[in-house]
Amino acid sequence: MKPQLLLFKLIAMLFFLLFSQAVWAGNAVKDVRMWTAPDHTRLVFDMKGKAKYQLFRLHKPERIVIDIQNTTFKSNMNKLAFPDPVIKGIRHGTPEKGVLRIVIDVKEKVQPRSFPLKPTKGKPHRLVVDLIRPDQAKKEALTAGVSRAKKGLIIAIDAGHGGEDPGAVGQRKLYEKTVTLAVAKELAKIVNATPGMKAVLIRKGDYFVSLGKRVRLARKAKADLMISIHADAVRTRSVQGASVYTLSERGATQDKAARALAAKENAADEVGGVAFDQLNDPVVNSILGKMLRTDSINSSHMLAETIIKRMKRAGPIKYAVPKRARFAVLSAMEIPSVLVELDYISNPVREKKLKSKKHQRLLASALFDASVDFFHKMGRLKHPKAKSSAQVPFLSTEQLLADAGYMQ
Repeated sequence: MKPQLLLFKLIAMLFFLLFSQAVWAGNAVKDVRMWTAPDHTRLVFDMKGKAKYQLFRLHKPERIVIDIQNTTFKSNMNKLAFPDPVIKGIRHGTPEKGVLRIVIDVKEKVQPRSFPLKPTKGKPHRLVVDLIRPDQAKKEALTAGVSRAKKGLIIAIDAGHGGEDPGAVGQRKLYEKTVTLAVAKELAKIVNATPGMKAVLIRKGDYFVSLGKRVRLARKAKADLMISIHADAVRTRSVQGASVYTLSERGATQDKAARALAAKENAADEVGGVAFDQLNDPVVNSILGKMLRTDSINSSHMLAETIIKRMKRAGPIKYAVPKRARFAVLSAMEIPSVLVELDYISNPVREKKLKSKKHQRLLASALFDASVDFFHKMGRLKHPKAKSSAQVPFLSTEQLLADAGYMQ
């Protein structure tokens, strides 16, 4: 063989090896996060690029396997909190050249669901893996059915954001999802301490719930009203105050601020991660009668006005009247629903307040009192002084806080 030809072949082989190695290392798992919900556990893999992968189950023992092409593993999984109710542990290796294998050891038979997410809102390419617990989901549904059988006045309390979606972030790194859940739980305590009332928490922990599922959960609980709790953020740090929003009936929202806020809140699914097949909800997308729409919007507006009045005692108010916009989470037209922005987490002074347990309780008690006022106006609750065998007993917020051990 001629020396020139041999040299050419050696160069070509070297180039091929270098190119193959570059392709193999072209993608990478940069980080792994885990979120535990009542009926599933979610894993989110941050990727350098779009993942080309296969997912399958193996049995005896139960495990989920993900093979990702041309990818290396560069994440430290020591920060993941094991054991999880579903996951025993996660390991990885390279069964063959150019393939990253991730093995998820699970405690029970689960139904895996996976989907990729494109970069959005500062998030990179992501691979989402949900490990759904069918038995637990059935148990949750059965529990909800029992609760409906014992139905009093039910308030659906929706803590905004959660899990992969932190919501707004304050200057001191306080997450909106943390504040909303804390206030939601405080409100639930007060509601559940009131005879004839029951709270349904749409989100009970730090995990993601899609906007459509939030609506479905409120409907499943047969809620008499729904309060979606949030904390706003803007570039100007001096902005402060609470605001309350209701659903705009149709067409574009005229108010620019309300329209921008609705767009931001409606983008939660993009950040938190929703599979394409989860987006179609025939109930949410159904066309309701004009009478139902009008009655619901009027009721929601009345609830919003009442909340603004009560929130004044808890802190500053940004807008003195309710605003309307097309919020996806408020689309259960048969349920009076409002979205409450507690304050501006982007304001360092208000961020400190929002982090305070005492202030969270004050906000919760204001929302509770507004709910009671609304039920009175709607004729769902009799006035405490009225003599009626059908009336629902009512305690003042001070009494409820004392009974719950809040008053010192």
